[in-house]
Amino acid sequence: MALSDLTLADCRAYQPELAVPEDLDAFWARTLGDDGAGPAAYEPVDTGLTQVRTFSVTVPGYGGEPVHGWLHLPTNVAGPLPCVVEYLGYGRGRGLPHEKLFWAAAGFAHLIMDTRGQGWSAAAGSTADPHPHPGGTVPGFLTRGVTDPDDFYYRRLITDAVRFARAARDHPAVDADRVAVTGVSQGGGLALEVAALFPGVAAAMPDVPFLCDFRRGVQVALRGPYGEIAEYLKLHRDRVGQVFRTLSYFDAAVLAPRATAPALFSIALLDQVCPPSTCFAAYHRYGGEKELRVYEFNDHEGGEAAHQLEQLTWLHKVFGRR
Repeated sequence: MALSDLTLADCRAYQPELAVPEDLDAFWARTLGDDGAGPAAYEPVDTGLTQVRTFSVTVPGYGGEPVHGWLHLPTNVAGPLPCVVEYLGYGRGRGLPHEKLFWAAAGFAHLIMDTRGQGWSAAAGSTADPHPHPGGTVPGFLTRGVTDPDDFYYRRLITDAVRFARAARDHPAVDADRVAVTGVSQGGGLALEVAALFPGVAAAMPDVPFLCDFRRGVQVALRGPYGEIAEYLKLHRDRVGQVFRTLSYFDAAVLAPRATAPALFSIALLDQVCPPSTCFAAYHRYGGEKELRVYEFNDHEGGEAAHQLEQLTWLHKVFGRR
């Protein structure tokens, strides 16, 4: 497989000027303001496993709408526990309760957020997105409400993600000072955005992150969701400025300077879904201390299990072993 984006040297030098809306902070303060949503609910799930306790989670998300997930707690580790909050890739849902056990096996609380309206791909979801979207949108989620920041799908999804991080800090089994956010692709972009918008996050681990440097992603990505925007703009030629202005409110590279927690990024140099230059745009602008792992010969799968071990080693360093 050949390079489809910049060389590693050029990626390391790539620091684009990105348009930042003047009301960006006011928009997110208004969006994330308290709307009367209640506390999270946890129902025990009998998985047949003996070393991990699992709970079905319901967190009031955007507009107080219920968002589901799983919470895994190790049975043989005394609390309060460090916690990893995980956001999922594009099209994934929370899946079955026993599918993701790595972090609990390592002694962490692990809170997994379902993705509203998604869950048609590798794992089923159970959270609806009850908001109608206008006709003429391209199948997928990147063009739902894309002409107005107030109506855009990712306004709801990012709000859900922030509220899951808050729910993790509020759980009695969790050490509120040791909550990390992570995810692959879309989940990595959400982790970056939560780190920027929620100061309660203590560490971030964005893995081949999506939702970064939208305009370049649309221009360069050879496959994947960025193409939805290109397809939309092929028809709506007069909306280019309007669409990219909306996207700027939700661009993880635009929000990244607001993050202060330490971060471990992973970027794959042959990534055709989230071009590495777009990920580097977020990495360079990230406001906290940061480390980077580059997988020079990987596509969008990135480092996979090998990188998960890198994350575990790094989190023990950031949080300290107890």
